[in-house]
Amino acid sequence: PRVCVVGSGPAGFYTAQHILKHHGGALVDIYEKLPVPFGLVRFGVAPDHPEVKNVINTFTQTARSERCAYYGNVTVGRDVTVPELQQAYHAVVLSYGAEDNRVLGIPGENLPGVYSARAFVGWYNGLPENRELKPDLSCETALILGHGNVALDIARILLSPLQLLRKTDITDSSLAALACSKVKRVWLVGRRGPLQVAFTIKELREMINLPGARAVLDPADFTGLENAVKDAPRPRKRVTELMIKTALEKPAEVQAGAAAPRVWGLKFQRSPQEVLPSADGRRARGIRMALTRLEGSGDSAKAVPTGDVEELECGLVVSSIGYRSLLLDPAVPFDSQRGVIPNSSGRVEGVPGLYCSGWVKRGPTGVIITTMNDSFDTAQSVLEDLQGGVLDISPSREGFGVVESILRSRGVRPVSFSDWEKIDAAEVARGRAAGKPREKIVDPVEMLQIIGH
Repeated sequence: PRVCVVGSGPAGFYTAQHILKHHGGALVDIYEKLPVPFGLVRFGVAPDHPEVKNVINTFTQTARSERCAYYGNVTVGRDVTVPELQQAYHAVVLSYGAEDNRVLGIPGENLPGVYSARAFVGWYNGLPENRELKPDLSCETALILGHGNVALDIARILLSPLQLLRKTDITDSSLAALACSKVKRVWLVGRRGPLQVAFTIKELREMINLPGARAVLDPADFTGLENAVKDAPRPRKRVTELMIKTALEKPAEVQAGAAAPRVWGLKFQRSPQEVLPSADGRRARGIRMALTRLEGSGDSAKAVPTGDVEELECGLVVSSIGYRSLLLDPAVPFDSQRGVIPNSSGRVEGVPGLYCSGWVKRGPTGVIITTMNDSFDTAQSVLEDLQGGVLDISPSREGFGVVESILRSRGVRPVSFSDWEKIDAAEVARGRAAGKPREKIVDPVEMLQIIGH
């Protein structure tokens, strides 16, 4: 059987890995829009979290299997359609993730100085489409909307001492911009309370222990929570206890006025209403927020405006309220409300032989391990359908043979995995010269030049 996987992030690679491991004859082709593989492992994971990127070693082993092939620089839906892939393969798995961000839907969100977390993370991580972002870091106060791990990542990158970032694979241009940054206060704002934060204890602890930065949490926000959290699940309990402990701690004796030059804090029960423009209307100068109260409890608590508002001055606003999947091809069913492909255990509803895994299957939540389990689940559905005869593999399918001629007729030249390894080697060599693990190439044209395309 020939199986095609669209997207080379964790969802795509884990799906391919599981099929290759449990079916001794399957051939898997992985298609990727960019010349370079690994999706959010390369472009989402924070540069100062290199240990999370170790999964790349596993993915590389999968890609080097003689039954696996990688075709980068191919945009499915434009260069080749999903129905064309279905003609060429016995099964097609869509694992292309979430290529967009949720919008706030408030006045002023398009002002200069307001960025989506997806674009901001893409900028410092070298995602080609965000390389020209040039965020304005000339203000002292930044405000991040959202209480998830991505929000903490951005706060940490904004406040990290440069000597820590210099040893990472953060891009050269964003390092230069951060070196000139005036940002010294970062507020992370959420609509709900401390019991509804979405970040995990590891990320919170890392932020609290960030050298040269001090946490400012208001003890009043945590009144009575020790009792409320007694019976909560352990992860929720630990994260809440750490916030309470941090809120109640007196800052270390301020030695001769040597207070931490940078501060960050969490603000709760505030919902953004409007980004306020500067006097000349040319950029953001602050944000107006509705104060909220919670109805219900736990994860299902809803934030309801109280009628009171508050304004906060800030020159940089980053909206970290979630990523969003987009429709790839009109031939694929898509629930635009939820931003997912309707499916059951990864089988796309009403389209036999079409599957999905990862964020486009279940929504943009969870960490790499969540995606791994989810992708194994989809891969299992493919294997069951192959074994149960649901997928007819009697007609031989030509796989990439067919797709190659389609691409050639449209002037598209795919990038192979050994091409990627040349780009990889060039990045590592550039990094070594600068004392970094790698210096990412951010321009696709330059990537293609390196491999002689």
